Amino acid sequence: MLTKRIFISAIPELSLGVFLIFISSFGQTFFISLFSGEIRNEFNLSHGMFGIFYSAATLMSAIIFFWLGKLTDQFNLTFLGLITLGVLSGFSFLISSAETLLVLFLSLLGLRLFAQSMISHIAVTAMARWFSKKRGRAMSIALMGHPIGEALLPFLITFFLLQFTWREIWTGIGTSIIIICLPLVYLLGRHLEYKRNNFSDNGYPESKKNFNVSWNRSQVLKDLRFYQIMPGLLASPFIVTGVFFHQIHLIETKSWSLTFLASCYPFFALSVIGVTFGAGWIIDRFSTVHLLRFFMLPLAFGLLLIAITDKTLIAPLFMVLMGTTAGAATIVISSLWVELYGIEYIGSIRSMCFSMVVLSTSISPALMGFLLDIGVTLDVQLIIFAVYIFICSIGLGILTPNLLISRSPPS
Repeated sequence: MLTKRIFISAIPELSLGVFLIFISSFGQTFFISLFSGEIRNEFNLSHGMFGIFYSAATLMSAIIFFWLGKLTDQFNLTFLGLITLGVLSGFSFLISSAETLLVLFLSLLGLRLFAQSMISHIAVTAMARWFSKKRGRAMSIALMGHPIGEALLPFLITFFLLQFTWREIWTGIGTSIIIICLPLVYLLGRHLEYKRNNFSDNGYPESKKNFNVSWNRSQVLKDLRFYQIMPGLLASPFIVTGVFFHQIHLIETKSWSLTFLASCYPFFALSVIGVTFGAGWIIDRFSTVHLLRFFMLPLAFGLLLIAITDKTLIAPLFMVLMGTTAGAATIVISSLWVELYGIEYIGSIRSMCFSMVVLSTSISPALMGFLLDIGVTLDVQLIIFAVYIFICSIGLGILTPNLLISRSPPS
């Protein structure tokens, strides 16, 4: 009963989290790749060249975000959200008017930095700070913005591409951010400020009283466990990003249609939703560490299935399995660092870790595109990825007991 009352009173906070995560879709690979065919044709780019181009923009965004993400430890999160949305609308207009490769590169850099990285970082940091006892479930609710975007946007973009050019669609996105997103975030932010100023700590979900000693970024970099965890955590975003980016090539090799693949996205979204809520409950009841050895296995099985058959029935099953890992990975990557290293420096620690995630996602489109160009088929690549996942899962299982031991930061 108490939990229900807390979450009802926190509807504005949760709504803001969901909305910001949804907006981050505009910089996600699954969304940008929907325009990849038109962009490659217009700029005369091969799969490999566009992959390298996209990866370079993503890599640059990861480098910048490594420093930019620390702002969430220094400034009001709602204010940062408004500034980020304003900049994001500008890059939406920029890509709609891109006539040269340089402008296209800057546009992709801005979309990846301010949509994929900064907006989602603000939302997740807010959930980590505003909720303490039920942080897992709060994050699982806010992260619903991802599957909502993944379920709705492919359908909408596929429809709009039949009516408008890709440039007109991006103009519409920039306009929507200005006339819809900015006012809504501003109003929610004003409400939260009023709530903060007129209720005691007992009436507001934010609290820092129950956390252990927090680690800072330099102390985390001295922790051996950090380097043992990262190869496994980076596997899922690396692979999922690469598959989404080359989804047009995937459907071409499988003789499927883009409309058919778009119709499978709801399966991905529904599995993400179910698993995210389940993972949030497990994290609140046990810990994030207990999920590490298991959360990547569904993706491995999905990769093997889609690699060995072209049957259309496999596509929705693959989406379910990939969504299972994606849903678990999102909340694992978001909450693990709070459990291991505390809350005080979570903005700077998470920005560092998320920069590494973005770095991995910058490599996979280029690497997979290069391998395609030299004749390594997508099916062979997917089998290799599946084997890597199995190896990482075994390693994380061995590491789990060590992660469950609470440690103080090094001096």
